[in-house]
Amino acid sequence: MKIELKKMLDTELNIAKSNPVVVAMSGGVDSSVAAAIKTKESDNVIGITLKLYDEKKVKNSKTCCAGADIVDAKKIANTITIPHYVLDYEKIFKKNVIDPFISEYQSGRTPIPCINCNEKVKFLDLVKFSRKLGAKSLVTGHYIKKKKVNNEWALYVPEDKERDQSYFLFSIKVDDLDFIDFPLGNFNKSEIRNFAKKMSFHLHDKADSQDICFIPDGDYKKFIKRNITDDVSGDIVDLEDNIVESHQGIYNFTVGQRRGLGVSKEKPMYVKEIDPKTNRVVIANKEEIKCTEIIVRGTNYLTKLPNSNIKVRVRSSGKFLDANIEITKDSEAIVKLETPETAVSPGQACVFYSEDSMGLRLLGGGWIYSTK
Repeated sequence: MKIELKKMLDTELNIAKSNPVVVAMSGGVDSSVAAAIKTKESDNVIGITLKLYDEKKVKNSKTCCAGADIVDAKKIANTITIPHYVLDYEKIFKKNVIDPFISEYQSGRTPIPCINCNEKVKFLDLVKFSRKLGAKSLVTGHYIKKKKVNNEWALYVPEDKERDQSYFLFSIKVDDLDFIDFPLGNFNKSEIRNFAKKMSFHLHDKADSQDICFIPDGDYKKFIKRNITDDVSGDIVDLEDNIVESHQGIYNFTVGQRRGLGVSKEKPMYVKEIDPKTNRVVIANKEEIKCTEIIVRGTNYLTKLPNSNIKVRVRSSGKFLDANIEITKDSEAIVKLETPETAVSPGQACVFYSEDSMGLRLLGGGWIYSTK
């Protein structure tokens, strides 16, 4: 089942038809239905699954791209009679997703591995790979709409707002918008599951994958502890620099965290700041952790930003916040919120939107560097 990238390019796909439609199949119901939809539009569809980690280490029905999920993807490919290939991306995934996940927490930041996976694996290497094949397009099962607006491709929040994945896709490059296809944007999840059931897909009721696919039990602290050489203890301090408690590693904390601080105060206390240089965790009350200004770095724009106000999201399931944006450098911007927001965490993404007659349009975004 495992096919090395070079071997696949040199041999396996030489027998395939030219200019295929490539579907990224994770072994879940969404990408399976995306593949099925494409077979109704083209007789030249192939499925590709990325093997991201060792299935012996990750055994859980809510993961993707490992073990049973690869088997599921192959079963669906057989059901809809398309060729299916598996690419070994373990080293790429470890380098670009798992290792940065650990180092970010050690640096006092809160990473989003799904965005790193999209940016540096699925929509970088897989796009390049598909283009090398001479593919017509790369198709994924993400919930987002793609529309033509004023002669350019635009991405919009999907029909199913609860499944909206636009936050995780801000880093797609504008030059790739014409090549990437998202066929699920106009459907809701129940429609997708019903479609899969009618197609007799064995996974029509399969559970959705969780956010951190390589940590199936959800205990990221234990995962980090297992993958670092030593814990560095430090102090938990208040805004007056008084030591109120000790900790066993800053990776155990994230900005806005309330539970698990081990601190007793009259008011509930939250993490306001994590300082990797002093190894200190600063806590404050809820009002004191609000911010109105966000410094964003590593920005990516999918279109020219409007001169008027924009909307932003500072967490994947968060509300859309009214804001003004000042682009200070090619890859840096200052976002000023009209209303103070609580627990804006460095390491997370600040994603930009505008609203028009067709809905909420994804403009781009960047990584939260600091707040005030």
